[in-house]
Amino acid sequence: MDGMQLTAQQDFAAHPTEVAAMLTDPAFLEKVCVESEAQQHSVTVEGSHTTVSRTLPSPSAVAKFTGSTITIVEDLAWSDPASDGSRTARFTLGVPGLPVEMNGTARLFAGGRGTKVDYSGDLRVNIPFVGKKLEQSAAPAVLDGIGLQQRVGDDWLTA
Repeated sequence: MDGMQLTAQQDFAAHPTEVAAMLTDPAFLEKVCVESEAQQHSVTVEGSHTTVSRTLPSPSAVAKFTGSTITIVEDLAWSDPASDGSRTARFTLGVPGLPVEMNGTARLFAGGRGTKVDYSGDLRVNIPFVGKKLEQSAAPAVLDGIGLQQRVGDDWLTA
């Protein structure tokens, strides 16, 4: 199964150093979890490595596989900054207990209103016959999560 290629971009009105600090701040990540209406969540930050687990209501398209809730674990490991403040990260997104994973990269760099963060990855649902359909159903939720982080980040940076 090849998976589905997803790309997204965030554009923050701040310097790359500020955005990198925000994206690895436990308080910011907690706020994203709360704003996502997670029923349960946990945040772990070790330097530039973040792990966030959220339990959310299951989208109707996957509820027969997951039950009423779904837990999503996001893991990002950011590189040290380059001289211009840019960074890259390897990220994974998984659903414990289900054959769902997304692997990709994030690139944080000066641009746009101050800093852009580009995400690119492959979403795979390894369930015979319905995997592709579930990937198509899951893709908007993944992109919505990136959009939510943009909105929370905009508020965070202006506060």
